[in-house]
Parts: sequence; structure tokens; C-alpha cells
Amino acid sequence: MRSVKGRWLWGVVFTSALVAWVPASRAQQSQSKWTKLAPLPEPAQEIGGIAANGKVWVLGGLPIGNNSAPKGLVEEYDIATNTWTKKNKMPLPAHHLAVTEYKGKLYVFGGGAQLEPNGPNWVPINNAWEYDPATDHWKALAPMPTARGAANAATVGDKIYVIGGASVHPGQKIIGLSAQTPHRALGTNEMYDPATNAWQERSSMPTSRNHAAIGVVNGKIYVLGGRLGAVFVNASPTDVVEEYDPAADSWGFAKAKMSMPRSGTAYGSYGGRIYVAGGEYLDNQIVGTYRSVEAFDPVANEWTQLPSLTIPRHGLVGGITGNRFYVISGHLQSGNIYGDPLDSDETDALDLPAK
Repeated sequence: MRSVKGRWLWGVVFTSALVAWVPASRAQQSQSKWTKLAPLPEPAQEIGGIAANGKVWVLGGLPIGNNSAPKGLVEEYDIATNTWTKKNKMPLPAHHLAVTEYKGKLYVFGGGAQLEPNGPNWVPINNAWEYDPATDHWKALAPMPTARGAANAATVGDKIYVIGGASVHPGQKIIGLSAQTPHRALGTNEMYDPATNAWQERSSMPTSRNHAAIGVVNGKIYVLGGRLGAVFVNASPTDVVEEYDPAADSWGFAKAKMSMPRSGTAYGSYGGRIYVAGGEYLDNQIVGTYRSVEAFDPVANEWTQLPSLTIPRHGLVGGITGNRFYVISGHLQSGNIYGDPLDSDETDALDLPAK
């Protein structure tokens, strides 16, 4: 980990105070601790990724500077050997990706890209890719109907759902997003069928948002937190949790809210729970990142608190394989405070209760 203690110390104090908001009755008395693992060789933020079959993948990344090319990073972490291996870069480097896994392959959707040299690097794209870790090969798929970044992807059965995100207003020409560019959060829900390489529009999410967490429990999809309005952190964070039933193509009543509004979190599903870590928050008084780690049980409709991250950060990757929650990299500060030293190389794992 790079020497940045002075920059994030206040974030530890701030987020510790926020954790106090969680009612004591919901706090999980766990003896689990975070284990520090081999650092990510190339720290990054606003990355995509997932864990499966004893591996964790980190993809893409937001560059430093408005006209710098996004990172095409592809790094594979081997749990058995505690080592990282660099893989073939993304065909179109991008950040704010939606990523899921299906039958051993990774599916990567949308994001923000740079489509011309030295041009804006937050152009919403509709590209869809299949990555095969066994062959280290990328294959282009049928593009999404809607160009967007900061969306979420989830696999249920033999279908993939890409939900939410941010893009330009309907009918507007696709251009690079910025704090000065009119754009919006989306409730868009599009289903991809890997067998036919085709897309189908599904019921829109009630609360349009981007930078959310997502999880699957008992065949239903849950979207947790995120950012309302714009894609940038000056938009309003939310604590809303909504449930989608793919079989009925319907959204149910809102579920128990998160203990605090936040966006840009790491997440993963395991044992009937959805785990959410880190994230960021900004208002007129506070700019900060979170250490908080929580688990949501959709059946009980309640949240429990877990051991906090050792280092607060957002724009990080999370994933669960075996019974371990892996949380990787991210940015140590929020509110458009940039700089390579603020991108964390931290790789940590938390042991989870058995199913």
C-alpha cells in the first residue's frame, strides 16, 4: 500500500462515525477479520470485476485527467497461489463496466470510453464482450440496445440482465459526459441471451440510478444504493434497495434501506446474503469514502454489520468465491480528487459464515 495515511485518516474517523448509525441490534458479532493479500500490480479506480472458480478478475479503469485514455487493464488473481497475472487488454479500454460470469466466461457491458485520440474519456458505449479466461480471448457480442456506463449486470438461470447506469437524455447525440453535460441516471433493464446473442427489453427499475451494487438471491435480483441523477459524485447518493423478479418481469416493493446512502461500492452474493463494502458520499459539508461493510438478507429483510475495511475507498471491485469476500483496489478519496497515489493497490479477503 502506498503511503497516503495523511490523506485518508479523516475518512476513517468520518466513516467510523457513520457506522454508529447502524442499530446495535443489527450488528453482527463476528470474529472474522480482513486478511491482506498480494497487492494489485496496477492500482486503479472505477474498475469492473468478479470472482468465480478460485479466481478474481479486475478489468478496465478510470484514467487520471479528462482527456487521458481509459485503462484496458485485465488482471487475474489466483486464490490458490496468492498471485496476480496480467492478461490480454480489453479490445476497447473502458471504465465503469458492468460485469458478470456465466459458465466460466466473463461478460462485460458498456462503460465509459474514449472514442477519439485526446477526446473525452466518458463517452457512454453499448459494447458487449465475452472474455474466456481459459484462452485469454475476447469476443465481441451483439451490442446493448442502450449505450450506458456505471450499470450493473447479473446472471439468473441462462440469462443476463444489465440494469441502470447513466447516459445522455433520450434522443440526444452520444457525447462525453461531464459535470457540465446534461445527462441522466437510467432505470433501463435489458436482458441478454448468450444462446442466441440477442437482447430483449424488460421492465424498467423504479428508481433510476447508477454506481449501484447488485446481487442475486433465490432467483431474484436486488439493486442496492447507487447514485441518482448524474453519473458524477455531485449527484445524490441513495440508500434504496429494490427487488426484481426475472421470472415475472416485475419489481416488488422496496426493501429495507441501507444504513447510509452510498455509491461506488464493492459487492457479492453468498449464502442467501448480499455483501456490500466501501463506497463514497458527498454533500455540501462532507467529501468522503467509507470503511463500512454490511450484509443484506432479503428473506429477513434486514442488514447486519461486518468488520470494516482496513482502508476506506470507492470505485473498487468485490467478488465472492468459496466462502471469502474479496475486495480489491479503488480510490482513497472522493469528489473528483485525483492522483495516482490515491489509487489503492489493496487486496483483502473476509471469511464469511457458512451457508
